[in-house]
Amino acid sequence: MSNQAISDIKRDHIINLLAKGTRTDGRSPSDIREISASVNCIESADGSARVKLGNTEVIAGVKIIPGAPFGDTPRSGVLTTGAELIPMAHQSFESGPPGEDAIELARVVDRGIRESGMVDVDELCITEGEKVWMCFIDMYALDYDGNLFDASNLAAVLALKTAMIPGTQYGLPEWDRPLPITCMPISVTSSKIGNTLILDPNFDEEHISSARLTVTTDDNGNFRAMQKGGQGSITLTELGQCLDIAVEKGKEIRETLNKIIG
Repeated sequence: MSNQAISDIKRDHIINLLAKGTRTDGRSPSDIREISASVNCIESADGSARVKLGNTEVIAGVKIIPGAPFGDTPRSGVLTTGAELIPMAHQSFESGPPGEDAIELARVVDRGIRESGMVDVDELCITEGEKVWMCFIDMYALDYDGNLFDASNLAAVLALKTAMIPGTQYGLPEWDRPLPITCMPISVTSSKIGNTLILDPNFDEEHISSARLTVTTDDNGNFRAMQKGGQGSITLTELGQCLDIAVEKGKEIRETLNKIIG
């Protein structure tokens, strides 16, 4: 995310370890860091989650309010996703309007949720053409040690999964119910260092990688979204590896999340 330089000594150390099939934190190239999370951690939100992926930590909150639908989708609810990279998360982040990194982060998470149909927006219509439920997803980086894409995806998905529509608050008690959730889209990010693909890069690995690919799958292992980053290339063979591992790890991560929320 940041432009902070990594020393040549540290770079060489990471590359030499990868040549031996290991990483600075002892993981293999295909290992992700430990996931821990808590839900319903923001009292004022309609759904919330705080997720740690290794030392990277993100909190997400969902707010649901009634509002007017878009003209071309009069029966569909509205989803909006935003992200903020606050200075306390890392020294490279600055206060002010969202920058390019925050905008890209929000778009990647939003695309995975939207294209998977995680929230059945057609079930959020109150009065056709007049009033629907609008769902705002806000994500905040609390600690940045690489791979905000996957950590933010996990926080947003858990916040949505546990969110409740606050019908009574708006004089619509018949709407007091969970959001209509259809699946749990999970993103898996691979980074390329030299000719080696690694999963879930930490800060140092992320900043010496030449390319990044984030792949989002749904519960059935269908590919729903993809985002490439970095100036380097990814070959067709490497793309196939990224796709296969996204399906495999996505399944494992869903099992972890289901244990967290019961």
